[in-house]
Amino acid sequence: MMNSSSYFKVIPMEESHAQDICSWVYDPPYDIYSFDSWEQMKSLEIEFGDPQLRREQYVSVLANTGELAGFAQIFPMVGVSRLGIGMRPDWCGQGRGKSFVQAVVHEALRRYPHHEVDLEVLTWNERAIRTYEKAGFQITDQYERRTPDGMKPFYCMVYHNDQSHSG
Repeated sequence: MMNSSSYFKVIPMEESHAQDICSWVYDPPYDIYSFDSWEQMKSLEIEFGDPQLRREQYVSVLANTGELAGFAQIFPMVGVSRLGIGMRPDWCGQGRGKSFVQAVVHEALRRYPHHEVDLEVLTWNERAIRTYEKAGFQITDQYERRTPDGMKPFYCMVYHNDQSHSG
């Protein structure tokens, strides 16, 4: 298997990357992860459409070829870095997820070395849950959270550094 540190590189998100990400189309049921148009995100200054938020919290994940492979939000909370992770739709399901997620975790720990790293994932998203587990996350909680489509069940998953259980 490929070495995660050499395959993916995490860099500050550039505006051109943000624009590309807004054009990504995910197949159902993952289409809920698609973003509004770049023009809309920019004019409303939401998520990475807000230049300050983009600079402080968003990163682009590049493959070693220089291609944009995905992005992440590293949201600092008290003692915790919460991750939001998105891989380019045509790269999903190809076995690159573990090293992709580990590259993002590595960046979160570099930024906030004393923080716990966690993420939230919809309970039906088994593909993502399996990937997060392979990357060292464990489900620690389940709760309902408001989404644009109403209340939905989520798992909270926490990163554990010991990789003895990796599979």
